Amino acid sequence: MDRTETPQQHSLVEDGLALITATPLVALGITLYSEAELLTGSTAGLAFLIKYMSGWGFGPIFFLLNLPFYLLAFLRMGWKFTLRTFMAVGLVSVFAEWTPYWIDFSRVEAVYAALLGGMCMGLGILMLFRHRASLGGVNILALYLQDKFSIRAGKFQMGVDLCIVLGAFFVLPPDKVLLSILGAGMLNLILTLNHKPGRYQGVS
Repeated sequence: MDRTETPQQHSLVEDGLALITATPLVALGITLYSEAELLTGSTAGLAFLIKYMSGWGFGPIFFLLNLPFYLLAFLRMGWKFTLRTFMAVGLVSVFAEWTPYWIDFSRVEAVYAALLGGMCMGLGILMLFRHRASLGGVNILALYLQDKFSIRAGKFQMGVDLCIVLGAFFVLPPDKVLLSILGAGMLNLILTLNHKPGRYQGVS
């Protein structure tokens, strides 16, 4: 597409389809990580840490952790972005709880879970980004920095994710943490390669 062309407006149906397509994909990645006892970064990483320490479900923890970020989303990104993000977080929270009842894993190789889970989450988040939504938390800040200062969301997210994953050394065995870092790298590679300012012209 010519960069001078007017960006095409996503319809409400397209935004809705993106939400119901992206969120189960993210939840599948979360389920793979849970089965292999891995974790990722951002708000989801904090939810994983609390889950492993407390035994509580990922979905409720993830939903509650995101509540403080909606004010920033509303003030900086507008009510439409905030509403889509709230819906995305809610759907991921629900699907993360339901997916283990729909898919039963007898064995999951940790390396495979790290890579495929990272891919699934990265693709789901990319889809949400392109429809002006996110999974809350650091994703909101990453999108804001990209929109205002052209700081790539993927690179910023990678830096934050690595900090959170390193904190997992206090919770998980070192080999699990290293595999989690591998998965976080895969997730953010998807975003870095595919979510560059000006590359995608659709708007919501």
